[in-house]
Amino acid sequence: MGNTEWGFSTEQVHAGIRPDGGHGARITPVYLSNGFLFDDFDQARERFAGESEGYYYTRYGNPTIAAVERKLAGLEHGVDALAVASGQAALTIAFLTLLKQGDHVVSARSIYEGTRGLLREDFARFGITATFATDPNDAEALAAAFQPNTKAVFIETIPNPRNDVPDLELVTRVAHEHGVPVIVDNTLGTPFHIRPIEHGADLVVHSTSKFLSGHGSAIGGAIVDSGSKYLTDAFADGHTVNDETFTQKARSLAGRFGPTLSPFNAFLLQHGIETLSLRMREQSGNALKVAQWLESRPEVASIDYSGLDSSPYHANAERYLENGYGAVFAFTLRGGLPAAEALINGVTLWSRMTHLGDVRSLILHPASTTHIHLTAAELAENGIEPGTIRLSVGIEDVSDLIADLEQALVAD
Repeated sequence: MGNTEWGFSTEQVHAGIRPDGGHGARITPVYLSNGFLFDDFDQARERFAGESEGYYYTRYGNPTIAAVERKLAGLEHGVDALAVASGQAALTIAFLTLLKQGDHVVSARSIYEGTRGLLREDFARFGITATFATDPNDAEALAAAFQPNTKAVFIETIPNPRNDVPDLELVTRVAHEHGVPVIVDNTLGTPFHIRPIEHGADLVVHSTSKFLSGHGSAIGGAIVDSGSKYLTDAFADGHTVNDETFTQKARSLAGRFGPTLSPFNAFLLQHGIETLSLRMREQSGNALKVAQWLESRPEVASIDYSGLDSSPYHANAERYLENGYGAVFAFTLRGGLPAAEALINGVTLWSRMTHLGDVRSLILHPASTTHIHLTAAELAENGIEPGTIRLSVGIEDVSDLIADLEQALVAD
């Protein structure tokens, strides 16, 4: 898939690249075709049986999508990857490939609210339950969350929006002691900052709509398979067939459920990945400067950014993250909801929208948007206060970003 001796910027351009069928195209073309022709009866049978390479229907595979899957597997140093229609689709397919009715998941409490809702509400309808560990960095507390029917552990490398970076190797050690795989959402970390598989993770999932694509123009998701024995053992109860790998089972499930990535979005994703290191280096650097500036402001009560020395998770960030600390974080204003509303209404350069990882800087009020359906107690439990604001820092000149925040704070 890739070359572990290459530098990251070389990998992001060249990993997974194959010649385009002898046609000489330097960039993998967009194959906008639902199906693919067979040379004869035997070739059709062989492709459906998985006995030969090739494609038969885009819901199960497509040359454009396959090219970006190889690249993602190479960047994360996995053995295989599956691209799907969104980050939520990636999570859903990853969980449902491993889990069945009666199974249980241990998850960190501090995760993207959409994932919490998926585990807590939607999967409950299928008989799959979840426990949200208060502190996944406490080995005893994490182990106490396990049940006899626990079949997977889930965490994020850079939790959204709290930035409470977990001790990944501690989590994987506890999970593997219980014989279960670890699923890690690396959307905000990206392989530029961290490769979870190198720290023991079994599956890596991404919302490729975010930093990997980078331009807010293409929804997508991906699952990267480490090939670990914990994934193989997860099938030991017989809810799979033959000797399928995780990715083969997941691809079959995705084909049946139907969250197919558009070949055109795969094409846009591949182009985005080729500049990932350039964008992430700039965005993470800008985020650190914005966070340091906010830390000096009397209007700011607290900042959740692991790149700051004052963060209780700075040691974990230093241990696990490379090339910066990410570009998404939250901060809380002393003036509560009125101050947050005034700041968000007062900015002119920051885009008011729900998205992350764009080259443009984005601003959002979690309590009234992404977390609006939580009770006051649940908001407090998740560290979301009335004055909490989430930033996704882009590639603009950081002096302009700070100046815009400053004028909005002063106006308030």
